[in-house]
Amino acid sequence: MRRLRGAAGAALGLVLLLLLSPARAVEPVSLGLALAGAASAITGYISYRPLYCLFAECCGPRLGRHFGPALQQDLEKRLFGQHLAQKVIVKAIAGFLSNANPKKPLALSLHGWTGTGKNYASKIIVENIYKSGLNSKYVHQFVSTLHFPHASLIRQYTDDLQSWIRGNVSDCARSIFIFDEMDKMHAGLIDSIKPFLDYYEQLDGVSYRQAIFIFLSNAGAEKITEVALDYWRNGKKREDISLKELNDVVSLSVFNNKNSGFWHSSLIDRNLIDFFVPFLPLEYKHVKMCVRVELESRGYVVDENIVSEVADEMTYFPKEEKIYCHKGCKTVYTKLDYYYDL
Repeated sequence: MRRLRGAAGAALGLVLLLLLSPARAVEPVSLGLALAGAASAITGYISYRPLYCLFAECCGPRLGRHFGPALQQDLEKRLFGQHLAQKVIVKAIAGFLSNANPKKPLALSLHGWTGTGKNYASKIIVENIYKSGLNSKYVHQFVSTLHFPHASLIRQYTDDLQSWIRGNVSDCARSIFIFDEMDKMHAGLIDSIKPFLDYYEQLDGVSYRQAIFIFLSNAGAEKITEVALDYWRNGKKREDISLKELNDVVSLSVFNNKNSGFWHSSLIDRNLIDFFVPFLPLEYKHVKMCVRVELESRGYVVDENIVSEVADEMTYFPKEEKIYCHKGCKTVYTKLDYYYDL
């Protein structure tokens, strides 16, 4: 491994030297041979990092054999009450990135109520892969109500979406695509990207196997809450809820939900979604955790009185038990603005 690592480093150094040298000092043929040699030397060591992306924007510094533990640590530190989501995301992302020859792109579908951490989890994922996180030119976000608002323009959206994905994966095989508000997407539109998620080696000369697709949706949240509430009423810990219990429930609920962008979608019917990731509703104690972390991130001393006040101002459901926060941690930040920016 050390010998391979050294060869890769030497090859990369040579290419960088050539690229940074004055134009007249580098002949096209010499540069081409150097690039070919470098690519050959580093294939075994960083084969999952496309060469183009590596030169254009370095991947996250922890990407490699330590990526999984680093991602897990980040999720545990910043994402609360989501033991299932943490486990699935770490295993799925780390396993995919360590595979030099995946058979298909990775497709994750994150489900749960607003404020439970779906967007936040996506942010943590991309920050661990690209240094620029969501600002990376290789991370692409789509919001259904913003980018695909009109049902009458589905054909145009389909063409644009396919063209956008094709062009960006051509530039960087390790592109990441995030689709938010899938529950508000027009039925049938998401099926336009089915070819990119399937088990094709190439489509028109482009391989999509190293790309990552992340879908965010509120669909299925009711079923997730039903299971969590049943555990609570029976005196069981939420941490004992298993992924197996929720996986089929969520996928069927989403597939049969006419208000979901996945309604009767071939992506589900053809098993092209690799993991359905359930986000449990957040309890009072989780809201307090969010408040503490936000206070620390702003450089304030954690005042437990304010932590409790903010958590107490939230509304909770069901009406009788009042266990779960309606908006999760979504409005914690604006609540704190009230206390500190008067």
